[in-house]
Amino acid sequence: MKFKTVIRGGTIVNGGATFMADIGIEGGKIAALGNNLDGQEVIDATGRKVFPGAIDAHVHLQLPFGGTVSADDFENGTKAAACGGVTTVIDFAIQKKGEPLMAAVDARRAEADPKVCVDYSLHVATTEWNADVARQFRAVVDSGIPTFKMFMIYKNEGWMADDSILYQGLELAAEVGAQIGVHAESVDLLNLLITRYQQHPDRAKLGAMAHALSRPAVTEWEAVERAITWAEVTGGRLYIVHTSAGKSVDLVRRARRRGVNVYCETCPQYLLLDDSVFAGENGHLYATCPQIKKREDSELLWEGLVNGSVQILATDTCTFTTQQKALWKGEFWRIPFGMPGVETLVPLTYTAGVAGGRFSASHWVRLVSENPAKLFGMFPRKGIIAPGSDADLVIWDDDRKVTITPSALQTNCDWSPFEGFVTSGYAHMTFSRGELVAREGKFVGKVGHGQFIKRSPGKGIE
Repeated sequence: MKFKTVIRGGTIVNGGATFMADIGIEGGKIAALGNNLDGQEVIDATGRKVFPGAIDAHVHLQLPFGGTVSADDFENGTKAAACGGVTTVIDFAIQKKGEPLMAAVDARRAEADPKVCVDYSLHVATTEWNADVARQFRAVVDSGIPTFKMFMIYKNEGWMADDSILYQGLELAAEVGAQIGVHAESVDLLNLLITRYQQHPDRAKLGAMAHALSRPAVTEWEAVERAITWAEVTGGRLYIVHTSAGKSVDLVRRARRRGVNVYCETCPQYLLLDDSVFAGENGHLYATCPQIKKREDSELLWEGLVNGSVQILATDTCTFTTQQKALWKGEFWRIPFGMPGVETLVPLTYTAGVAGGRFSASHWVRLVSENPAKLFGMFPRKGIIAPGSDADLVIWDDDRKVTITPSALQTNCDWSPFEGFVTSGYAHMTFSRGELVAREGKFVGKVGHGQFIKRSPGKGIE
């Protein structure tokens, strides 16, 4: 049989195995793996690795926040994803007060569907809780969105899920096969400390460092511990987003040993940077929520990725330019929280994790592709190179060293938290459902190529 496209001679790296084979692509799917496959187009991958496309399970594209809108919209954000080797992203549909959950989904899809350049899905973020919202959970799951997000902060904004709401959400998640993701920070302690640093006599001198000082690690891990308690009691599946504190990882590890259905992600900024960035002249650029913590936290996060306590690498991408970040005007609590990341997820974590000797390429593939595909209900359509799976593929060039430079990236951002980092390899070619969408870090695909992926309730991962 002659396939539409054959990728020949590469070393395939899946989460569970590494082997050499040709990949035959037909109709956007992987049709065959074998030797000497015949294709109308043959792409030589000799001497290169071939990965399943990465899945960034936590992005915020064109998000209104802090008096502005994040700079990468669905078009450019997914172009950036493709350039970096990410072939699926999961964004958020955030409920508006008094509106049905599916109204948020419909509105977000109307923004995304014409623009996306790689495949995408959504989590639904609830901002209120009542019997009517609870009744809507099953309909959302049936629509192909089995994952929800609740905020343990944003009390003043009226978005917070208190303990009783989180408890009920986890109960319902256990009943309908859903998963509750939580932004875990201790709201009352956080608000107390923010107020103290707003009134601090040296606030102007502290600058952006006050952002870090007002959010010590305990503001995260106390909330993580509380959320784990409710997951343990209810049996609901809990997912801790953007884990940044080392003690949070230990709490998740201990809970999983007890059989609690809890998982967590971390992000490159928490692994590769530390809170010294806030002391610089441009420290405010690095403000995220939760914020970058200390070097010892980074090391514990790396340990968690190695031993399985942290199962997923994502980015929490929320891009703000230097002009947008300047809206803080010296008031740390007004900084638009977020940074670019989807485009550099793959090269930076491969460099620090695989080339850095922390774990194997197969283990890394589990963290960026297989695990998110399984946990978020896309496996084996996504997350693996196997017959029948989508032909979401990255041909990787280990010999290509790239110095991260904002002007050379697809993102609309004019700065990068990782400027000057040198990668050990880079994506040579990225394919989304068999179509070439990026080559050598440049987008070559079509706007609107991406599809909304309906997901099933995800399976657990070891």
